[in-house]
Amino acid sequence: MTRKPNAALSAWSPGPDAHPRRSLEWPTLALALVIYGGWVALTAFHAVLPTPVVVILGAWLVAWHGSLQHETIHGHPTASARINAAIGAVPLALWLPYGVYRDSHVAHHRSPHITHPDHDPESRYVAGRGWPRRMAALQATLLGRLVFGPALAILSLTVDEARRLRTRPRAVWRDWAPHLIGVAAIIVWLHVTGFGTGRYLLLIVYPALSLTLLRSFAEHRADIPGPSRAATVERGGLLGLLYLNNHLHTAHHDRPDLAWYRLPAHQRRHRARLAAQAGAMHRSYGAILRRYAWRRHDVLVHPDAEAAR
Repeated sequence: MTRKPNAALSAWSPGPDAHPRRSLEWPTLALALVIYGGWVALTAFHAVLPTPVVVILGAWLVAWHGSLQHETIHGHPTASARINAAIGAVPLALWLPYGVYRDSHVAHHRSPHITHPDHDPESRYVAGRGWPRRMAALQATLLGRLVFGPALAILSLTVDEARRLRTRPRAVWRDWAPHLIGVAAIIVWLHVTGFGTGRYLLLIVYPALSLTLLRSFAEHRADIPGPSRAATVERGGLLGLLYLNNHLHTAHHDRPDLAWYRLPAHQRRHRARLAAQAGAMHRSYGAILRRYAWRRHDVLVHPDAEAAR
């Protein structure tokens, strides 16, 4: 995959019906307080809670934190990019540096060829044979995505960052140095509370990443028309809250500057246009599970790559 250098957040351009930006968006700030406060409380008092409760709450909080990071990358909850980054950069998931995620996601939105593996760093598609194709095949079904996806995502990041270290070592140091400092602080906290790093990775980080990968499983397809090639899940339910309404993915690509709590109104206001733009509409995540649990959602070899063979 190709990752572009740090891009300006001016990529998010408001439309004609834009809401005036406030200096502070209280719903997102309150959300950040709930996530961080909940994480501290859970890890501090984990010993008095049943293990299933720890797993469910911990995975929810860390996946929710990933959604919060997404909001901060899109310029929320303040008008200051530095403050937003400070809110989102705490590495609760341990494995992904905030700077790497930020650059990758900005490049994803700016890409003129979304889903193409040579142009979109967040593409699930591959262009070649060998182990990348076998890795993609493991994630073609939803259950494969949930079970194998987290390990493969971490492996893919490791390979990409090793390559980047050879060509752009300063950029790697810029992203990883603050990340590793944050990781060290979290590991110290996990030791002090008796939670343990290995237990945290197994019981919380891995299932949290599975939850995140559920959201992105059916978000984009190469054969969907329109520039964003984005699908929409009409009823997010409780998962809609976890994903901060990013299940309305066509609406998000239509207005990437909108805060999460404004996306449903934008979806309702422009429902017909967005439905025509989406190309793929899913009733709910339950419907996605029933249809794709054992059946592949896509081949995941990009059609341009297949045509070139």
